[in-house]
Formats: sequence, structure tokens, C-alpha cells
Amino acid sequence: MRNISSWAIRNPVFPLVLFATLTLLGVVSFLRMDVNNMPDISFPAASVTISQPGAAPTELETQVTQRVEAAVRSINGVDEISSTAREGYSSTFVQFDIGTPVDRAVNDVRDAVAKIRGDLPEGILEPQVERVEVEGGPIAYVAAESTAMSLEELSWYVDNNVSRRLLAIPGMANVGRSGGVSREIRVIVDPAKLQSHGITASQLNQQLRQINLNAAGGRAEIAGSEQSVRVLGNARNARDLGEKKIWIGSGRNVKLADLATVRDLYAEQRHVALMNGKQVLSFSIEKAKGASDVTVYKAAEAELRALEAESEGRIRFVQLFTTVDYTKGQYKSAMEALVEGAVLAVLVVLVFLRDWRATLISALAIPLSAIPTFWLMDLMGFSLNGVTLLALSLVAGVLVDDAIVEIENIVRHMRMGKSAYQASIEAADEIGLAVVATTFAIVAVFLPVGMMGSLIGQYFKSFGLTIVVAVLISLAVARLITPLMAAYFLQAKGHASHGEGWVMDRYVALLRWSLRHRWKTMLLGLASFIATIFAFATLPFTFQPNANSDYSSVAIEMAPGSTLRQTQQVAGQAADLIRAEPDVQAAFASVGVDNANIYITLNKERERTSIEFERDVAPKLRDIADARVYFRSQQGFGNRAVSVMLAGDDPEKLERAASALVEDMRKLPEIRAPRIEGDLRRPEIMIRPRFDLAADMGVTTAALSQTIRIATQGEIDQNSAKFSLSDRQIPIRVSLTEDSRRNLATIENLPVPTASGGSVPLKVVADIGFGRGPTQIQRFNQERRIVVGADLAPGVVEAMSKVNQTPTMLSLPPGVKLANQGEAKMQAELIENFGMAVIAGIFLVFAVLVLLYKRIVPPFVNLGSLLLAPLGGAIALHITGNALSLPVLIGILMLLGIVAKNSILLIDFAIEEMGKGVAKDEAIADAGHKRAQPIVMTTVAMVAGMLPTAISISGDGSWRSPMGIVVIGGLILSTILTLVIVPAGFSLADSFEQWLAPKVGRLLTHKRPALPTPQPAE
Repeated sequence: MRNISSWAIRNPVFPLVLFATLTLLGVVSFLRMDVNNMPDISFPAASVTISQPGAAPTELETQVTQRVEAAVRSINGVDEISSTAREGYSSTFVQFDIGTPVDRAVNDVRDAVAKIRGDLPEGILEPQVERVEVEGGPIAYVAAESTAMSLEELSWYVDNNVSRRLLAIPGMANVGRSGGVSREIRVIVDPAKLQSHGITASQLNQQLRQINLNAAGGRAEIAGSEQSVRVLGNARNARDLGEKKIWIGSGRNVKLADLATVRDLYAEQRHVALMNGKQVLSFSIEKAKGASDVTVYKAAEAELRALEAESEGRIRFVQLFTTVDYTKGQYKSAMEALVEGAVLAVLVVLVFLRDWRATLISALAIPLSAIPTFWLMDLMGFSLNGVTLLALSLVAGVLVDDAIVEIENIVRHMRMGKSAYQASIEAADEIGLAVVATTFAIVAVFLPVGMMGSLIGQYFKSFGLTIVVAVLISLAVARLITPLMAAYFLQAKGHASHGEGWVMDRYVALLRWSLRHRWKTMLLGLASFIATIFAFATLPFTFQPNANSDYSSVAIEMAPGSTLRQTQQVAGQAADLIRAEPDVQAAFASVGVDNANIYITLNKERERTSIEFERDVAPKLRDIADARVYFRSQQGFGNRAVSVMLAGDDPEKLERAASALVEDMRKLPEIRAPRIEGDLRRPEIMIRPRFDLAADMGVTTAALSQTIRIATQGEIDQNSAKFSLSDRQIPIRVSLTEDSRRNLATIENLPVPTASGGSVPLKVVADIGFGRGPTQIQRFNQERRIVVGADLAPGVVEAMSKVNQTPTMLSLPPGVKLANQGEAKMQAELIENFGMAVIAGIFLVFAVLVLLYKRIVPPFVNLGSLLLAPLGGAIALHITGNALSLPVLIGILMLLGIVAKNSILLIDFAIEEMGKGVAKDEAIADAGHKRAQPIVMTTVAMVAGMLPTAISISGDGSWRSPMGIVVIGGLILSTILTLVIVPAGFSLADSFEQWLAPKVGRLLTHKRPALPTPQPAE
């Protein structure tokens, strides 16, 4: 590596062709790379969804959820199991350990569910086991409008035409309709007529399944040819269906129309979408894992425009909400910061060297390093996302560092009177190993970060490896291209001063003082380390800073038992209140029964950040009566800024512990509106069979359940009768009118079949009353769980440390434990993996330095200099009011690499000079004199490169800005401390090594002991 630069200078064709090829590959890769908001996180997971319409959460938990959990728990590699049982369905999410093949995991779950299929209730729909493909929720909501179609026709058009066309787009995962209606044949039964004819709703549905269908009839051979036989029993329309005869026993039959009203209608509406107070038909667009937000949405837009053109103006699509604009803005601002940082770094070279040719050579190092990086990123499967762009922004100044060190040394040699060609060869060879070592110091810091395991490691993988690739390519540029171009492009101007002046004289004087007072200088280093500990200890900690995005979302929870109309009214009230805010561009509401979500698009030009907007509006939303209305938090695993999950087997004990925790949290000034999330109790009609009478009449509990469910809600889709249209089948729904369901007497008099073939009113064989049951039951790792959520007070960034010190959390009752999930789990993983990565990085740096110096003790001086890195960053965070967070930790990592780089330049030069016989103090002073300028140049270039990132004028700088601030603050102070403390530390280390060397021989040094003088033969 020492002589590779001189080889490149003498053989310029190969390096030039190599980097021309790499640059071309980088351009092609850049143009084809996906643009995403965040990296594609690959973790193996499967979901199991089982529906049983009308079933209560309590029954679903015991009959379905627990059995599914027990079946999948035994699968090898299962990490977590989360389940939710709500009215009508049970959902189980199975997450596997990182590295488990996802296809094998899904097949294992499918096999486990298939084994227990016979143990599940008869009334369930077929279990759905799916690989988790959707990532991050919908990227857009779009409304469909038409003046030429009915609501039912438009709904089918979206379900059939729009969904089919959009799902054909590569990377599209799901298209889900919100609002609108679904067509079905409604058989609205009259309870009195059913009772008078002795037939039940269940029996009526069963007969319709057998009567109204087209079926296969086999095969015949008539007139010498073969014909298939079809049995055509499907009615042509709802009127013909009403004319069909229904057998009611004892040889009698009646028309269906005599028992019920048959109409071609649509299903009961359970979901609506609202925009600007008006009901709209909308659909969501969700991308698959690994697909690009921007590419998928762009293709979807093109497809929707094509559908509009094909409809000849009858249909129009309107964007209601999208997160893609934020992704585009972040990409644009990150690329601008990268370019601006590179330009500023180049200007630094011009200011210091005052040579436009040298500046141009240094400037070329940035594109020659950055562009080939895109090719290697593409090979590794990375996309252009917030994390990889963050990495490139971070190394914008570093990419030119090696070239600066090379070109500065070449210029110094030229000003000693050498020709450009000679200076390039000698200077590059002189500093070659130091440049390699400084680059590998950064590689040693970030390579373990790129290799981190666990879910959090998935984020750091693309970040760490992008930096490693970029700095390695910049090293190749510095060792091959920079000396080559300097040799043929620079012009020697004879002897001239280099790096001299008043500032340099003062520094050398300070350096010599520090060498005379080594222990006092070390005390300054110790004081800096103590100040670092204090500065970071007084900073608040948050896992990740809140993003200042152009969108926000509001969740609405109604009181259990609320109807769709009531929920719609509250959602409309909340949306009107939000739209009245001057920062709001649009508010789109997706409303279901007893819950709703409002998706808010904020104006790009606004005075408040999205967090300030949310905290200003949140108190107004809390004043809305009969509902919980709150902003969804960017932090935590729940919907609130603070979320605590408790788990246990005893629901009552769990409820008491959660209630006690809520009371404790109300006393904390950092907390606002603590409460138990979600698990409210809803009103129920409870039917308890009279087993003695039921047994006498041959009425079973299963018959009761089926009869009541079909009458009040209709049969499940797989068991309902079907009506065949020309292009599809629609269900025939047998049920009571909606008005009848409002009358308890109607339910009491529903006919129930008996063993003799007749029927009796429900109230004869069962007691009917009111009660209360859970709205939903949530479970975590086969235990009941309950979540306590809260908001943060204005100005507070973290409160979990205070929550963990509350009396309830310090003494949880037996059987109740804190479930480590979501942000708490990710923080624990981050601390563990981050610490291991830092330790591994330090050992790798040590190994690089031992190989460079061929000595053991001096590398400890370099490692000690790492303790000087964070102080300036902590001071900068205090000054700017930023908290300690994930991007700050990333910035500190970069600081460690750069500080190690600066100290290597000093110590390597001193060791080289001492090897030539120069006295130690003179060698160290000369190292400071000749290496101070490149160190200061690279530091100022790095600071200049990070300025656009730290300021973040455009786009959301919530992640980039704290990282830039900590790097700039740390660089400035650590460079000053390094230039003074490291030389004194090296002087002490060398003295210690010289004292220790005779005692341990050649173990710690590269010097061989003197051979004994040969004695003449006697």
C-alpha cells in the first residue's frame, strides 16, 4: 500500500479506466435505485386471522386464540406472539428470530394451524395464514368520484377494475376500499310469519342454499355426441327468488315472499369515509416489503390516470392523503445537503492551499468516491432512504479528507523545491500508510455497526455498510487518483513557506509547553473526560427525535356500543375542528363502528412544527364529549407517547395493577392524560339456556347460537346462499330488519328449532338479560396484556424513567410483569448491540494501529484520545436544546473515527521521525508542526460538509440536525484537545515503553535485543 501511488503515477491508464468504469456503474445504479422513506426491514413474521362473525372476544380467546398460540409456540425460532380477540375475529401475529427463512416460518405456522383445525369451532371461516408483506401502513388514500354510477356500481368498479389494475403493479401489496357498499340480496324475514309457519331463519337459509344454485349434472351422450349436464336453479332476479317455494314441513310449502321481503340491495354499511364533511368512496394503497414508496405511488398515479381516460370522464380519482410527498422532500433535501456540504468542503481546501489546481483535484475526490458508492449500495440491495442518505450526508466531508491529506503533503513537498511529479511520488509514499490506517480506523468503527444483529441492527446495517463502502472508495481515490492527477496537473512554483504564520507559531509554542508539562496536560484530558460524563448525564434521552412531517393522524375511540352514525358524528366534529386550524391543508376521516382515524395533511409553509401543532390542538380534541380523541404518537409501540405494557394470567389482578399505575402517573408533572388503552367493557345481551326445558324439547346451545346469529346478523359468507350474476356471485343475506333488532321483544320471540321438527320462541328455552363484556382482549406471549398510555407535557421528551420509578412499577404484584415490547425492547437491543459494536470497533482500531506502528503502547494513546471526542458534541447539544437520541449516538460514532484519524496522523509522523534518529521531543514537535495543517483542514472541511446537515434549511431535519450538531461540536473541541493532549500522551507512553522494554524484552516493541559480541576462539 505504501508504493501503490507511485505505481499509479507511472501507470496512469489502469486507475483512470477503473474509476471511469466505477463512475459509470454508479450513475446507472443511482438512476435505478428505489427511493424509500426508511430502509426495508426484513424480519420473518406471519399472521393468523380467524373470523367467526358475531362471536364475543371472551369466547374467541378460549376457543380460538389460545389454541392457535399453543400450536405456534412450539415452532422453532418463534420470538414473540401477539394476539387480539375482538368481536367476530381473532388475530395472532407470530414474529420469528432474525435470520429465520420467512417462507419456512410461514409454512410451519400454516402446518401448526392445520393440525388444530378440527379443534376449532364449526362456525368459523377458514383460517387465513399469511406472510406479513405490507410495510408501514397505507402510503396513500384516493377517492373515487362518479356522476354516472350509483354508489354500489362505483364500489364494485373499485373492487374489481381498480384493484385488479393496481395490484398488477410490481411492489403493490394491497388495495383496500373504505366506504361505499357491497351488493347483496336481502331476505328480510318477519319474525311473526316465521313463528306462525314453524320455520326458523337458519332453516330458511339452509333451504335457499340448496334451492338457488346452478350445479353440475354429469355427462350425457345424445345423438352421437357428448354433452355436459347443468342444473340451473338460480333465480333471474330478486322477484323470481321471492316466488320460490319453501318447504315448511308436513307436506306444506309457501312462497319465500310470504315469509320475507326479498330485495336487491347492499350489505349493511359498517364503514364510511369522510372528506370535508361529505361521504366519499375511498381506497388505500399499500406497498410490499422491499418496494419503493415513490415508484409504487408513481405507477399507481399513472394507472389511475389511464382508468380515468378509459372511463371517458365518467370517473375521477382525487388524492386524499399521501406520505410519499414527505419521502420525496426528504430525498431532495438530503441530496441538496450532500451537494452543499461537498461544495463547502472544497472551498475549505481553496482557502487553505490558495491553489485552484490543488482544489480541483481535491474536489474530484468527492464525486469519484460518492458515485461508485451507489453501485456497491445497489449490489448490497440498499435503497436511497433516510438512513443511507443520512450516511452519505455524514461522510460528505470525510470523502475529501484522505485527498486533502494527500494533496496537502504533496503541496508541502512542492514548496520544498521539488517538481510536481517528484513531490507526488515522495509525498504519497511518505504518508501512504498513515492515510490507509486513518481510513481503516473509520472502517473499524462502522463495520461492527453494519454487522449488528436483531431488529434494530436492520436499520444500522445499511447505515454502517454505506459509510464503510464510501470511505474505502475514498481511500482508493486518495491513493490512486489524487497523486496521479497531482503529478500531471499541478505546477511547481519553487521554494515557498507552507503552513507558517502567527497561529502556527503560537501552536508550536503551546505544544512545546505541553511536552514540558506532560502530567498537567494529562490532567486537562482527565478534566475533559469528567466534563464529558457530566454533560451527557444531564441530557434527556429519547429513542428517536420526533419528525416534523407534513402529515399527522388522529385516533378516535368511542364508548363501547356506539353505532356507526354516532362515530361518524364525532369524527365529523373532530375533522371540522382540525380543518379550522390555519396549518391544515386537508383532513380525511376513515370511520368504522366505535372507532375512526383522521389523516391530516399540513401546509408545507407553516409556522409550527407538526409536534407543536399536535400539542396545541390536542387539548381541544380532548374536550370532545363521549369519545377519546388523540394524536397518534411517533414514539412507542402504541398510539401514545408513553406506553407501558403489563402482562399476566389473572385479568382482575392485571386490571388492578394497571389502574394503580394510572393513578401514580397522574401525579407526574411530565405526564398528561394517563389511562388504560382500549380494553373497555361493552354492553351485551346475554342468553343463558334453561337446560332442563331445552333438553326436553331437544334444543341445543349450538342451535340457539346459529338461529340467533343468522336472524340478527346473517349467515357467514362461506355458509350463506349465493345469487349468481353474469360476472360474479353475491350473497343472499337472511336476517331481521334493522328496526327489529332494536326491540328486545323481537329477539325474545325468535323461533328456535326443536327435535320434533317444530319451533318454540327463544324466551321459552332461555333467559335473556343485559350484561357487559370486554371490547377486545389483547395477549402477549400467551398471557393477557394491558397497555397504559399517556401523552407528554409540553417541552418534555422522555418520561419513562420517571414512570419506572413509580410505586406500582417498583412493586408489581405477583403474577403481573412488565412486558418488554416495542420501543422499550428496541432501546434495550440498541444499548446492548451498540455497546458491543463500539467495543468491537475499538479492538479493530487497536489492531490496525498495532499493525501500523509495530508497537503495543502507542496505540493506547490513540484509544485514549477517543475519550476526548464526545465533549464538544454534548456541549453543542446543551446549547441547541437537543436530547440524546439515536442520531446523536450515530454522530458520536463518527466522532470516534475522526478523532482516531487525527491522532494517527500525529503519532505516525512522530514515530517515523524518531525512527530516523530525531530526538523524541523534536520529533513530536515536528509532527505537530507538519500535521497540524492537514488535521485542521480536514476538520474544517468536515465541519463545512456537515453544516447543511446541521442547519437543515429544507426538509425535515429532526434526524439529520442533531447528528450534524453533535459532529460539528465534537470536531471543533476534540481537534483542539487532540493537537495538545495527544502529543503529551504519546511522549509519556513512549517513556513508559522505554522503561518497560528492558523488563519484557521484545514482546512490546519492534526492536530486537542486541546480539552478543562474538568472542575470538582460543
